[in-house]
Amino acid sequence: MQTHPDARGRANRVDVTEKALTSREAVAEARVRMLPATLAMIANGSHPQGDVFAVARIAGIQAANKTHELIPRCQPLQLTSIEVGLEGEGIDCVRIVARCRLAAQAEVEMAAMTAASIAALTIYDMCKVMDRGLGIESVRLLERSVGKAGDYRCDEHGSGALA
Repeated sequence: MQTHPDARGRANRVDVTEKALTSREAVAEARVRMLPATLAMIANGSHPQGDVFAVARIAGIQAANKTHELIPRCQPLQLTSIEVGLEGEGIDCVRIVARCRLAAQAEVEMAAMTAASIAALTIYDMCKVMDRGLGIESVRLLERSVGKAGDYRCDEHGSGALA
């Protein structure tokens, strides 16, 4: 049973006042598929708009901090660590991994997924003119460690289980 709606069934933010303060961490990834020439341009630093990975990293960090402004019912979080890593994968893909940490009463996976998503969208935005077939293939939660909800790890097939 969902506990988020109020007595009249209206959407409501969860009251976390009584939840214990615990250490929480989440890791999410996104993949952007592109032409090999586009990835080569990014990798060798010759993209006309500058360092694509640096801009995407900053966008991901900013997005993690603004998750509560973008997604209804997400709690404002004081993230203590945000890491956004980007790397070429094969000849035509960029893999983005976002890791967020905090000590709080609320979950952190939406911040990690938002960071990965916005970093991917930033790459798309910077490369769309030169690569019409550019596409964001996936955004998914890889792992989380939280309080009572238990730990989660995604397996190689994309499904996950409580650890």
